[in-house]
Amino acid sequence: MAVLCRPATEVPEHVITMDDTLAIARDKHRDHPDLGLVLRLIKNTGVRKRHIVQPIERTLAHPGFESRNLLFFEEARKRVPRVVQQALDHAELTARQIDLIVFVSCTGFSMPSLTAWLINEMGFNAQTRQLPIAQLGCAAGGAAINRAHDFCTAYPQRNALVVACEFCSLCYQPTDLGVGQLLSDGLFGDAVAAAVVRGGDQGWGVRLERNGSYLIPGTQDWISYAVRSTGFHFQLDKRVPGTMEPLAPALEALADEHAWKAANLDFYIIHAGGPRILDDLSRFLEVPGEAFRHSRATLTEYGNIASGVVLDALGRLFDEGTAISGHRGILAGFGPGITAEMSLGTWIDRRSERLN
Repeated sequence: MAVLCRPATEVPEHVITMDDTLAIARDKHRDHPDLGLVLRLIKNTGVRKRHIVQPIERTLAHPGFESRNLLFFEEARKRVPRVVQQALDHAELTARQIDLIVFVSCTGFSMPSLTAWLINEMGFNAQTRQLPIAQLGCAAGGAAINRAHDFCTAYPQRNALVVACEFCSLCYQPTDLGVGQLLSDGLFGDAVAAAVVRGGDQGWGVRLERNGSYLIPGTQDWISYAVRSTGFHFQLDKRVPGTMEPLAPALEALADEHAWKAANLDFYIIHAGGPRILDDLSRFLEVPGEAFRHSRATLTEYGNIASGVVLDALGRLFDEGTAISGHRGILAGFGPGITAEMSLGTWIDRRSERLN
């Protein structure tokens, strides 16, 4: 068995509120024919504030793709080690006890991956395996957990580290004026999150028991990047908010395979791409909206932080302190493909055992 330990999350110090976002949209796009629709859509996201790596004045400028990509890794090298160390501390492990690093991001690119820098910078073993994932977008948080689970299943006494680093603000494109793009300008935020998956059924957290993937056929163009000289241009099809109708049965099927019922679990850690995703999933799974309170809190306080959402929402479950040993739950991330990365787990708390 493998245990997903308590995550760590850090958001940048610069803040943009909902009021700021609406004011910017009114000022920069006052002549846009669909401005009223855009403003309503942004208001309906429920995002109260977001955190970004630069002041808003610099974020709205575009110095070029090269400059932005360099800034991504400058900020990542500054912020990721702190979050990684906190995640290691939560798992009561050291860097040298990690056997695999899964690093996920869709907002910056380099070769080699930041995993190589981390191994050198933080004292991981030179034998540490590296698994960078760059093209699963928001689903990558769930995929990272699943690949770490697979690794710890294959090597039961080994440990894996999952790192999500998303600076979505560095993908802002001032010339993109489609309604979907303008909505995304008011939805996405920046964050770094990390968690350890411990092998050998050790630790405190979610004992991972089964995982799965599902791709909705014929939807590969619904969430995508157009890669141009100015960088990554986010493209969002208007049909994306309706994807929970075909994805809810995939979640139910995974639970059925494990002799569980998706409608009768104790916790739900779901990627909060937007409020409709959570509203629809509540309806299709026939669970109360309150079940997604941790995902909603992430969306409200940080916005959509892409691959980091699942880790941050899970951290909120730890913070709440209501889960007890034996509670069953599901974690899921959704992203390009359109892909769902899902896992089932049981809450386990070994701390009381160590005190007895």
